[in-house]
Amino acid sequence: MFTKRFLVIQRSNKPQTRLTLSMPFAVLSKRNMHAIDTNVLIRLLVRDDAKQAKIADTFIAKGAWVSHLVLAETVWVLDAVYQRSPLQLAAALELLLSHESLVLQDADVVMAALTQFKAKTALGFSDCMVLEIARKAGHTPLGSFDKSLAKISGVNKL
Repeated sequence: MFTKRFLVIQRSNKPQTRLTLSMPFAVLSKRNMHAIDTNVLIRLLVRDDAKQAKIADTFIAKGAWVSHLVLAETVWVLDAVYQRSPLQLAAALELLLSHESLVLQDADVVMAALTQFKAKTALGFSDCMVLEIARKAGHTPLGSFDKSLAKISGVNKL
C-alpha cells in the first residue's frame, strides 16, 4: 500500500521540529486531473480542519496540479501564518515534489529553486523561484536590487 506524504504542521508560538507523515492515497492518474488552490494545499499539509482535509484528499485522489503561484503562496502561508522554519518549509516542498497524487508545475524548476533555497534560506523561496523560472525561460541575467540574491549566478545587482 502506498502512503500519502502530508506534512502535519500545527500553529503554535514555539518552533516545531517533528514532521508527521501518514495516510493512504490513490495512485496518480493524469486523466481527470484537477488543479488546486492554495487553501486546498494548506489543508492537505496542515490538516487542521479534519472535514476540509478529507474533502481535499478526495478531490486530489485522481491527481491534482499545483501551479507556481499556489506553491509560492503556500510557502508564504506556512512561514507567515504557521511560523515554520526554513528547514520545515524545505521539508514541505520536498514532500510535495515527491507526492504521488500531486503534479507541480515545472517540477524541475521547483527542485532547482528548492536547491537554491536550501543553500541560502535567507533568500526566501519565492526569490529562488523567480530566478529559476527566468533561467528556464532563458531570460537571464535577472536584474535585482536584492544584494543577497545578486550573489547567485544568473542575477545582476542593479
